[in-house]
Amino acid sequence: MDRVLLVLGALAIAGAFAAVLGRRTAAPSSNTHHVPSVLDRRDFIQPDAPWLVAVFTSSTCDTCAGVWERAELLASDVVACQRIDFQDDTSLHERYRIDGVPTLVVADADGAVRRAFLGPVTATDLWAAVADEREPGSVPPDCHTGEIDDQLN
Repeated sequence: MDRVLLVLGALAIAGAFAAVLGRRTAAPSSNTHHVPSVLDRRDFIQPDAPWLVAVFTSSTCDTCAGVWERAELLASDVVACQRIDFQDDTSLHERYRIDGVPTLVVADADGAVRRAFLGPVTATDLWAAVADEREPGSVPPDCHTGEIDDQLN
């Protein structure tokens, strides 16, 4: 009988200890960030250009520089490219609720965001996404662009 009481006591202590440890788990982290669905093209350079590639960055972000280097090569008469650095233009980051950098969006003439990338993006993925928006069907259907929808699937 003493052994049964000893085992029951040990189980009660173990259960209490487990309950305390269970409460000490870290809060779940979020891996989602806000991406705007519409931009006011008047907030950006070349508001009359048919396409805008806007790269929201921060001067403290090493990855941002590489994303901007790939994006700025797309600049032309029909594609406006702009880097929006948090330290230099906090108001645009706040207006569009950008909460993670780099965030790259491709918007059409009306400001509708057609493609978006969070984090690093390869030149191939970025250029394919812009090409497919400018000329739908120009990218083979089995080619993944690495954009947000691909990352979620």
